[in-house]
Amino acid sequence: MVGMLCMVVLSLSFGNWSSRRISEYGRTYVVRPKGRHQATIVWLHGLGENGSSWSQLLEGLPLPNIKWICPTAPTRPVTAFGGFTCTAWFDVGELSADGPDDIEGLDTTAAHVANLLSTEPANIKLGVGGFSIGAATAVYSATCFAAGRYNNGNTYPINLSAVVGLSTWLPCSRNLKNKIQGSQESTRRAASFPLLLSHGKGDDVVLYKHGHKSAEILSSTGFRNLSFRTYNGLGHYTVPEEMEDVCRWLTAKLGLDRSRS
Repeated sequence: MVGMLCMVVLSLSFGNWSSRRISEYGRTYVVRPKGRHQATIVWLHGLGENGSSWSQLLEGLPLPNIKWICPTAPTRPVTAFGGFTCTAWFDVGELSADGPDDIEGLDTTAAHVANLLSTEPANIKLGVGGFSIGAATAVYSATCFAAGRYNNGNTYPINLSAVVGLSTWLPCSRNLKNKIQGSQESTRRAASFPLLLSHGKGDDVVLYKHGHKSAEILSSTGFRNLSFRTYNGLGHYTVPEEMEDVCRWLTAKLGLDRSRS
């Protein structure tokens, strides 16, 4: 099943990727819309995966008006895996909102995602989605959009319309309140931004309590248009019921017409 991690998580000290050799991004897979192009979504895979498996799943969804862009993360050492190298969007020491944050890695990947969306037509709605660490990057992108900037201070350049995060957590939660509530414009963007989080209660990799806590932090920070959906018995993977809910949510929030013409 899509979304299983490549190995057991180890609890070790957090590292700094800036001092490590990181490879380039892997292949990007693109799923063209089967109908009238209304939206483009960058979808980010989980640890140890690549864009191919998710592109195949997304191509089969009843969303003919969406173009999907599925990049592949660089191969890099991951602290939670004791330095084992696998595809990862940023370094992670703990898969929870309480863990240390690789801000440099998050900013770099969020900027890469924004760049992938930057050449889309002006009338196309833009979104980011993902699973596990990929979803954490998607949620981080939502906070950057609301704040109008990355954590490094650079301007966030894309006008996002929606973000979807499956089986994930909220990075950089400790400074989120200051980041969002520092200006009226940021508060306004956060309040209206459509954000969907889904989590299985049987998830033994990114525990359900971490997903629930992340949703609570986002909501209390001002993300009022947030939906948090739970699935009994679901582990760290996705199932048709969850993806059907994602399809309905995207159709409603992006105003998709389901038409192929």
